[in-house]
Amino acid sequence: MKKAPTAAVAFTLSVAAVAGAVGFTAGASSAEADKRPKPVVQDEFDPLGPAMHQMENAGRTVHYSDTGDNGRTYGDPVVFMGGTGTTARASGMTEFLRTTREDLGQRIVSIERNGFGDTEFDAGLDFDDYTSDVEAVLDELGIRRASVVAISGGGPYAAHFAEAAPQRISSLHLAAAAPPYGEKPSYCGKSDAELKEYFGEQIRDPRSWWGFDDDSPMHRIPGFTDTAEEDGGRSYYLQGQKGDPSAQVHEQKLYCERPGPDMSRLKAPAYVYTGLKDTTVTPEAQARWSKALPKKPVVREYDDSGHDVQYRHWDQILLDLAGYADRTPVCTGGKTRVLKEAAAERALDRGATAGSCAWRGEDSAK
Repeated sequence: MKKAPTAAVAFTLSVAAVAGAVGFTAGASSAEADKRPKPVVQDEFDPLGPAMHQMENAGRTVHYSDTGDNGRTYGDPVVFMGGTGTTARASGMTEFLRTTREDLGQRIVSIERNGFGDTEFDAGLDFDDYTSDVEAVLDELGIRRASVVAISGGGPYAAHFAEAAPQRISSLHLAAAAPPYGEKPSYCGKSDAELKEYFGEQIRDPRSWWGFDDDSPMHRIPGFTDTAEEDGGRSYYLQGQKGDPSAQVHEQKLYCERPGPDMSRLKAPAYVYTGLKDTTVTPEAQARWSKALPKKPVVREYDDSGHDVQYRHWDQILLDLAGYADRTPVCTGGKTRVLKEAAAERALDRGATAGSCAWRGEDSAK
C-alpha cells in the first residue's frame, strides 16, 4: 500500500497541477516564463484615498487630508471644502480622475470641519474658527496661496474665507455651492429640538443621506456611491458619535446667518458650476453668487446635471484650476479631447458629449 503524500509533497503536486493548468509543463516552467512579458512590481504604494494628518491650532486638534504625500511632486495647492456633514476624506470622492489631476499638477488639501469624522465637536466654534484652521494648515504646509473649491454646504465657508483672507486665494470655484446670501433656508425658524429630530433621522442612515437618484451619472463610476456612503458613516460614527446630530444641527444653523460675508476684497477669478436640474441648491439660489462676488464670475451651466454637477463635470473644474479655462473636455469619436471653446461647441453640435469619454462607458465609441 502506498503512503499518502506528506503535506510538502502534496503542496508540490498541487503547484505542478496548477502550472500545467496554465500552460506550463514540468521541467519547462522557466523556459515558458521567459517567453512571457517581464513581470513588473511597482516601487511605491498606490493611495487608498487622501492621507489624514493632524496639527494643533488655538488649543484644538485640526484634522486635514493632503494628496501631496509619499515624496510625490506636490503641485499647485487646492483647498477642498466639501458639502455639509462630510469629512476631510470626502475629497477622495473626486479621485476617479486622479490621473488627470496629477497630470495637471494639482494637490488637494481638505480641512475637516467642527464635529465631523475625526474632529471633536465644540458648540462654541463658528466660521471664523474654520478660517483660522484653514490658514493654520496652509501655514503648516508652507502654502502661501491656493485655489479654493467649495461644494454644496462648503459654499458659506468659502465665502467667509474669502472675506477674511482674500489674499490667500488664487482662484475660487463654487460647484453646486450654497450661497450665504438672500433668503434664509426654510428650516431656520425651527427649534434646536426640531432640527435634532429631523437631521438625526436623516444621518442615522448614511446610505439615505448620501443617496443619488437612479439616473445620476455617479452610478457609472465604480465604487463611487459606496465611497460616498462610507464617508457618511465616517462623518457621524468614526469617533463614537453614534449618529449624534449635534454637529450637523450646529452647521445648519451657521448657514442661517445673515448678512453674508463681504467678499469685495477678493481679486481672484471665480467660477460657478450649476446643474440646471439641481433641486437641493437651486440654480436660482446659485445665481446669488454673481451678485455677491466683486468681479463677474465664469458661470458654467449644465442641463445634464443636478446636485452632482461637481462630480459629473470635475474634469472641467480640474482644467479651470490648472489655468485652462478657455478649454473644454469633450468625448468625440470614442476619444476625449480638450478643445478651445469654439471648437468644443462645434463638436458638441455634431454629437460629442461634454467631459471625459469615461462618462459614456461602453457607448463612448459610438
